[in-house]
Amino acid sequence: MIKDNIIERIGLNIVVIRERKGFTQEKLAELTGLHRAYIGQIERAEKNIGLKNLAKIANGLNVNIGELLDEPY
Repeated sequence: MIKDNIIERIGLNIVVIRERKGFTQEKLAELTGLHRAYIGQIERAEKNIGLKNLAKIANGLNVNIGELLDEPY
């Protein structure tokens, strides 16, 4: 069961949306200007993401930031 932890929720939502769009972590990193390892750390809830980077990822995935904060897909 997934804990109701905002960091885990964001990471899971990024993974689900990224995979639905057919993006690899490398592709998302390219689209956002962030490092691929950092994308992986966010997806695994190992890093606490800042708002600016959250906005970069939302833009790279072409979604609203709110979709990354919603209950997991």
